[in-house]
Amino acid sequence: MKAKAILASLLLAATATTTAWAGGILTNTNQSIDFLRNPARDGAIGLDGVYSNPAGVAFLPNGLHLGLNWQYAHQTRTITSTNPVFELGAKNHDLTTKTFEGVADAPIIPSIQAAYNTDNWSLQFNFSVPGGGGKCEFDQGLGSFESVVGSIAQQLAPLGAERYDMDGYMQGRQYYYGFQLGTAYKVNDNFSIYGGLRLLYGDATYKAKISNIQVKKAGNGYVDFGSFMQQATATIDGGIAQLQADIAQMEDAGMDASAQKAKLAQLQGTQQALAPLQKYNEGVNLKCDQSGLGFAPVVGIDYKVGDFNFAAKYEFKTQMRMENNSTVNEASEIPAVNKFRDGEKVDEDAPALLAVGAQWNMLDNWRLNLGYHHFFDKEANWYGNTQKLLDGDTNEFLAGVEWDITDRLTASVGGQLTRYGLSDEYMNDMSFVVDSYSFGFGANYKLSDVVTLKAAYFQTNYEDYDRKNYPVQGVSDSFTRTNRVLGIGCDIRL
Repeated sequence: MKAKAILASLLLAATATTTAWAGGILTNTNQSIDFLRNPARDGAIGLDGVYSNPAGVAFLPNGLHLGLNWQYAHQTRTITSTNPVFELGAKNHDLTTKTFEGVADAPIIPSIQAAYNTDNWSLQFNFSVPGGGGKCEFDQGLGSFESVVGSIAQQLAPLGAERYDMDGYMQGRQYYYGFQLGTAYKVNDNFSIYGGLRLLYGDATYKAKISNIQVKKAGNGYVDFGSFMQQATATIDGGIAQLQADIAQMEDAGMDASAQKAKLAQLQGTQQALAPLQKYNEGVNLKCDQSGLGFAPVVGIDYKVGDFNFAAKYEFKTQMRMENNSTVNEASEIPAVNKFRDGEKVDEDAPALLAVGAQWNMLDNWRLNLGYHHFFDKEANWYGNTQKLLDGDTNEFLAGVEWDITDRLTASVGGQLTRYGLSDEYMNDMSFVVDSYSFGFGANYKLSDVVTLKAAYFQTNYEDYDRKNYPVQGVSDSFTRTNRVLGIGCDIRL
């Protein structure tokens, strides 16, 4: 079971690389530079509304509108894990607490918004990365990697093992490409509606590795795990053979051999426990590629009255089934392994989203924006029904302000508060999110009547989540992240 736990930990750990920069657990909402400089865009009227307020795009002037956006995001994920077996690790300096950090870089997060307006109609297209968006690496693996190896070393203590050493590594790359096509209709000068269809294509690769496993035997230096296992197996086999011979001689002589039989049973039990570990003499090197496709409708409304604009958008749940192309070929009684079995189709739904927003034109050159997002996480389907482990859905609260400094230059700033329905049962070092608040700022510069340039900075500050309700005494984890995004773009009107 310990050997299978290594495999399970490696495969589960691959899911830690899921990269969501802003939004819900599996959804990115940062699809434009306008969002970065002011996240509260749900009630604003602009070309970025092709994603955030598609019904409002109908109020833009007639003609072709094209928006090009590029973002660079850098994120870290930090897990501080405590486990008594870490004390046996060669690199852990007799400490039971160790920090594991993963670095996720997404150098290119593109998005395109396009709209063609004619009279009361607006035909729209959006390309974005609404899920994933980068590659994450843990160059020391994770606590779940090392705790399994440490537990094996602890299990081998009766055979003379007193310390372990290992190298762990995990990398994941995940992109969910979104293509959305829809139409908005301006019912009158104050009211518009929208209907569209979103296609989501998922592409992911997960790699996990445990290598250079070594064991230090009492009175000796470190030897590789394979050599230790060979020595231990030979010693046990010899001991079993000797005890069997002793028992036979004692029984022939009419002597009580119960003590020897007890020792024999103990050695045979150790022999059975070691057998599953033999296949890991060379460590573990695993790879799984995933791909999948899903569709979902999107609807929206926009209503203008006086100095106010109100809007709402509802994205239906996208049913996603990611199919594996993996080095894991056989089924296992461990669900974590089966999630990455070759040919398996894995539930990875993008949850439904309700977004509502408002904009108040306080002055001719000042606008106040408010927004609210609700992700219906618990109604999605994720592998192993992990959505049921959440205490509730995700909620976001957004606010921002824009100032037209001149006819050509606009500056803005805004923020976002994100609250997940987390529980200790849901959280683990393989896949986690934590509550956060974000802020962004930036500017638009109207280069001409045709081209507007944009630039912005966006940062998320995460809280710590301490998971102490763990089934094993003395084991705990603390989770946090960092996230910073730079973006540039332009709008073109033809």
